Amino acid sequence: MVGVPARFELLSTLGIEPTIGARLHAALAAALDQAARRRPGDVAVLDAGCGRRSPLTPLRDRIDRLVGVDIHPPAGPLPYLDAFVAADLCGDSGAFPEASFDLILSNFTLEHFLDPGAAMANLYRWLRPGGSVVVTTVNRRHPFVALYLGLPSGPRRRLQPIIKASAADAHPLVGACNSPAAVRSSLAAAGFERIELETVGNLGRAWGRRLPTFVLGAAGDVLAQRLPSRRSTILAVARKPAGAAGGAAGGASGGAAGGASGGTAGAA
Repeated sequence: MVGVPARFELLSTLGIEPTIGARLHAALAAALDQAARRRPGDVAVLDAGCGRRSPLTPLRDRIDRLVGVDIHPPAGPLPYLDAFVAADLCGDSGAFPEASFDLILSNFTLEHFLDPGAAMANLYRWLRPGGSVVVTTVNRRHPFVALYLGLPSGPRRRLQPIIKASAADAHPLVGACNSPAAVRSSLAAAGFERIELETVGNLGRAWGRRLPTFVLGAAGDVLAQRLPSRRSTILAVARKPAGAAGGAAGGASGGAAGGASGGTAGAA
């Protein structure tokens, strides 16, 4: 049987590149470079919806203070963090003081929010002027993702542990802000500027733990590869204006359906 690493090599052979991991790493590194120029020796980063692992870990030596937040306390210690706060990203606007962080990462959390506009407003509020937000989420314009998000909650809940990287990465899904246009609109409404979006095929890698779901995901990646607006995963980077006040430009409070998707879990 073809092992998981060999399966991912096959994706590269099929031209499903770059990976979301590579593009996310590059976006985070660039944002940290900008933060270090603005605040040398005082770079504070928030992992909003942190999981057992974080894409920020390889960049940890460039971060002076790394804080994690999620709606549920972690089952065990998260050694890559300096601090953890349990808070609802949609509702707890006072979880952090205004203008606390130079970079905020929301890695596969947006699809879990009942009120993504409120969450974006909070991220804006907590970001320092000139700071960056980096967001990854699933793209419901991909037909497989749309089908998955459109399943009734019962069948989808049973399916999640099968296709996710692990059963622990399965969390309630909402999908209220999961197209490139919706992500851009939500960021702009919160007050962000210089919004850059790209899409990446990621179903084969996200669903690659089992061979049948890998084959399905790889087929979906191949079908969408030449249609950027329909690739399975969205990466967005945006900036809070340098002259902005600390508070959010807009957004209302609300509840979250769940916390993070585990950070590294991937699409849906």
